[in-house]
Amino acid sequence: MGYKSLKACIDDLEKHGHLVRIRETVDPNLEMAAIHRRVYQAGGPAVLFERIKDCEFTAVSNLFGTLDRSKFLFRDTLHDIRQMIRLKGDPMQALRSPFRYIKAAFAALNALPRKTGMPSLFRETTIDKLPLIKSWPDDGGAFVTLPLVYTEDIDKPGVMHANLGMYRIQLNGNEYELNREIGLHYQLHRGIGIHQTKANAKGLPLKVSIFVGGPPAHILSGVMPLPEGVSELTFAGALGNRRFRYTVQEGFTLSTDSDFVITGEVFPGANKPEGPFGDHLGYYSLTHDFPLMKVHKVWHRKNAIWPFTVVGRPPQEDTSFGNLIHEIAGPALPKEIPGLCAAHAVDAAGVHPLLLAIGSERYTPYYPDKKPQEILTIANHILGSGQLSLAKYLFITAENDNPGLDIHDIQAYFRHVLERVDWTRDLHFQTKTTIDTLDYSGSDLNSGSKVIIAAAGDPIRSLSDSISPELTLPGGFGEAKLFDRGILVISGPGYQNEENAISVIQTLSDHLGRLAPSVLAGLPLIVVVDDAAFVSRNLNNFLWVTFTRSNPSHDIHGIKAFQEHKHWGCHGPLIIDSRIKPHHAPPLIEDPDIEKRVDALGAKGGSLHGII
Repeated sequence: MGYKSLKACIDDLEKHGHLVRIRETVDPNLEMAAIHRRVYQAGGPAVLFERIKDCEFTAVSNLFGTLDRSKFLFRDTLHDIRQMIRLKGDPMQALRSPFRYIKAAFAALNALPRKTGMPSLFRETTIDKLPLIKSWPDDGGAFVTLPLVYTEDIDKPGVMHANLGMYRIQLNGNEYELNREIGLHYQLHRGIGIHQTKANAKGLPLKVSIFVGGPPAHILSGVMPLPEGVSELTFAGALGNRRFRYTVQEGFTLSTDSDFVITGEVFPGANKPEGPFGDHLGYYSLTHDFPLMKVHKVWHRKNAIWPFTVVGRPPQEDTSFGNLIHEIAGPALPKEIPGLCAAHAVDAAGVHPLLLAIGSERYTPYYPDKKPQEILTIANHILGSGQLSLAKYLFITAENDNPGLDIHDIQAYFRHVLERVDWTRDLHFQTKTTIDTLDYSGSDLNSGSKVIIAAAGDPIRSLSDSISPELTLPGGFGEAKLFDRGILVISGPGYQNEENAISVIQTLSDHLGRLAPSVLAGLPLIVVVDDAAFVSRNLNNFLWVTFTRSNPSHDIHGIKAFQEHKHWGCHGPLIIDSRIKPHHAPPLIEDPDIEKRVDALGAKGGSLHGII
């Protein structure tokens, strides 16, 4: 829909039964975030907060809380956007079928940004007057969770070479001077970081504009992994069926459709501690130095509405972002990586820690001993491609082994892999490399390892659906649970240090290796955890614990392990040590008193009665 404003979007959602109003006064300190989480978990509507304690503005959350609602917001333009993405990946399609794609090309042409005058509705305010929403008890302060951060290339100024990205913004707390300083969380390899590097080289401050609110197409454009050369502002115009409107005031670019705009400058070498922040892996990202922005001015529209979301252990609202992005751009991904049939960054595992892929294996059919060949080349291409490069565990299989395998049926996918994987051959490590900055399983910030697990060919084993009564465990280990066919989860002793961990896992490996082969037959994967009952309770628990709490190079072990010419493998089951380590970030825990206040909103007479 061509929404002119966030308010127009909210009115449309309410008209069609996709929005609930909370009329009670709510506290931006923890309570609003807790309300959002409960409504999201219940599959509920968007939430409009009409009365915020000590704040004159209203706020809205859960706009993208379900895939159906996300598609509803863009119901008139999704088809054309898919065609635009497809054309960018394969422009020859337009020559082969010109009349089929003419509408998409016309939509792109009419989506170019449009410069306007300064709206008379814009007024000035200060940071302390904004909805200072704190999501988790140990967060370092209030954060903007749906910001659009706008910067320009100092060598190529102008909106067509600008970057519009979503990087979290800390508004208060820590060492920030209230109303004068805020924190920006981003890495130098991102678009904004490239702009900052260029400005730093010239000894100049980087001008930054932060847009909050506006049409929902603007929000999605900030997280969309667009093909090289596609402007986020043009994409926002095409998706929202309304050109991105902007003006330039005092040297800063302002989105005139936004509800709020914060302007300021990042000076060379200016950093301050940012965080902690409850993040999308389900843990706190800890306090680290990040760029400091000196606030210039804060603008807002009359009757402005503050959109926000809550980040935490998945699934959360950003799951719907991912699903919508897949709806739009998923079909274009195989064109970017030759031979790749499908890829799935698993949300329940925190997205980046676990990536499942299916590739074409055109060589092995000509050999009697089928083995991974081409899919290894594809895997290395994946690990060199944009956001996919952040994958820590990359599983890849051959499409021709099972053409009907669904990349999103995770249990079926794991069964397919575990039936075929050869642990003596199919593990390929990258050590001392970069991983997601928010993943604290590695040895240092942004530092850890990766592993490719490639499985191709015919099944080499049948997976067990039960635990042998002859299974015993050494002292210190607790219960063993069968999570799924072929996967055994064992409660281990509390993790002390790396040296002790190696000894503990070696004791387990030696003990299991002495058992009769039939005991572990059909159990190729063993995961050692702190609480086997919790991990084996459901798929989300298994994925979250197994892949967020392990660093492949340090935590992958095996029964009858060996090393041959730098290649590591094992002749028995693989063991992943997914216990909590001392250097891990703490998990996110909700405040019970706040949860009781949310319960009251769901009681009879409360705004959320019948929803939560």
